[in-house]
Amino acid sequence: MTFHNPEYLFLLLLLLPILAWYIKEMRNSDASLQISSHQKLAQFPKSWKLKLWHFPFIFRFLAISLIILALARPQLSNSWRTENTEGIDIMMAMDVSGSMLGEDLKPNRLEASKAVASEFILSRPNDNIGLVVFAGESFTQCPLTTDHAVLVNLFNGVNYGILEDGTAIGLGLANAVNRIKDSRSKSKVIILLTDGSNNRGDIAPITAAEIAKTFGLRVYTIGVGSHGMVKIPVQTPIGVQYQQMQSDFDEKSLQDIAQMTGGKYFRATDNSKLRRIYQEIDQLEKTKINVHQFSKKSEQFYVFCLLAFFLLVMEILLRNTIFRKIP
Repeated sequence: MTFHNPEYLFLLLLLLPILAWYIKEMRNSDASLQISSHQKLAQFPKSWKLKLWHFPFIFRFLAISLIILALARPQLSNSWRTENTEGIDIMMAMDVSGSMLGEDLKPNRLEASKAVASEFILSRPNDNIGLVVFAGESFTQCPLTTDHAVLVNLFNGVNYGILEDGTAIGLGLANAVNRIKDSRSKSKVIILLTDGSNNRGDIAPITAAEIAKTFGLRVYTIGVGSHGMVKIPVQTPIGVQYQQMQSDFDEKSLQDIAQMTGGKYFRATDNSKLRRIYQEIDQLEKTKINVHQFSKKSEQFYVFCLLAFFLLVMEILLRNTIFRKIP
């Protein structure tokens, strides 16, 4: 409940001197009678009339309070809102080649990329998001969907070995373009994550970028991996062995893809940097929400007026009947 004229509520302070005046009058109006002893008087119970003696004043006190509240015009508000959400379509293209098992990110590049990407997906409930994976070839792990729980579950199922090894960046990007180009969304984005140089596939990365640009797609490219030598597990006949490999990839191509399509290039050298990259992309690509707020107010002062009238009538009746004073 709100008040249209809350300044009238200050009138409630006037009730304090009224209450003080009544207490003073009650003390001054007490009759006195000289008797030898009053010890026996305590044995006599008070009459019901004496117990209810203050009721007329209480009724008047409450009536004045209710009249002041009515002057402040109490109102009940019913409000509701409607939202029109315009989401963004995002296709994620992730490298799942053998080099993504490098352990410069913890526990490795692939698992770190999956974990951070899952956080990103769950933070954007209004967007259609899909997933393309690539190594020596490419396929769609999940088409565009708003069922992000299913998408995250499919994300967790991405592992090294589901595709022939290699790094077909152009093919992965082209597959993502094909999956998102016919979307009706006004804003369409591809996030391309890789740690290598294009060495497989029939489509060059720049060619795939030109196709993306033709369809008005922005491509954010993320190069994963630290600088220098990286420890990578390799399966051998005698079990898993670790090899030291040079962490290097074609940054120039990733920069060109991002620049050509109006996106941005990032380099993730550790887990925290990768997480900050996705947070920055989240800030760059905001979902548009139009909110319309409606409010309806109904006057409630008449309820207080009726209660005040009832209390005043009760006071008048009591003062002229039960508590009538005879001079």
